[in-house]
Amino acid sequence: MRYFIYVFLFLAVSTVAFGATGASVTYQVNGQSYEGYYISPSDQAPFVLLIHDWDGLTDYEIKRADMLADLGYAVFALDLFGAGVRPTEMKDKRQHTGELYKDREKMRALMQGALDAAKNKGADIEHAVAVGYCFGGAAVLELARSGADLKGFATFHGGLKTPQGQNYANTRRKILIMHGSADTAITMDQFADLAKELEAAGVAHEMITYGGAQHAFTVFGGTRYQETADKKSWQRFTEFLADTLKN
Repeated sequence: MRYFIYVFLFLAVSTVAFGATGASVTYQVNGQSYEGYYISPSDQAPFVLLIHDWDGLTDYEIKRADMLADLGYAVFALDLFGAGVRPTEMKDKRQHTGELYKDREKMRALMQGALDAAKNKGADIEHAVAVGYCFGGAAVLELARSGADLKGFATFHGGLKTPQGQNYANTRRKILIMHGSADTAITMDQFADLAKELEAAGVAHEMITYGGAQHAFTVFGGTRYQETADKKSWQRFTEFLADTLKN
């Protein structure tokens, strides 16, 4: 099934990060409403597409977007579930992520729809990096496999498995993977398998593990938050952005 993308924008509640004003953005993909968050410190800012975990777009992603805006990046934190859909129960999180895992074409269409929405806000999507957390990391790798013409792709404790029938033959840019060695949800076996796959495909990549870090090690206030791994991975990510987008 082909998904047609129609985009319109609506500004809602805003926040401020070092002079940059962030706002909710309502847009449509295939006739359904989605609600993202856009912030930009300047018209010339390089762009980051930020993809949420299985909680949907929450204050966590908005905080990360604001942190990136403070560093000089425009950010669109997209919505993969739909306006107002922010699951809190485990069964609902599994339902919404499961639906997209089963329909990869829709997942790709939603990410393209978010890029279109960001472009309509003035983002330079030709000069962009995609980053995702947990489920969002799996979505970033889906975007990379699709052949999306972004400058780079990065994941924090993200899903690493390649779906049956897919590969990285169309991936054009470098991939940065940041992962916890103590992650039992996404194991080091999966980490190693992805490394072998990227190497065989000739895809430029960098893969880092952080000792003792469990799944979701970057989530502020979470039971598995690890400050050392969070700070080190954030530093490496910001270096990656600078190398990829500002030079």
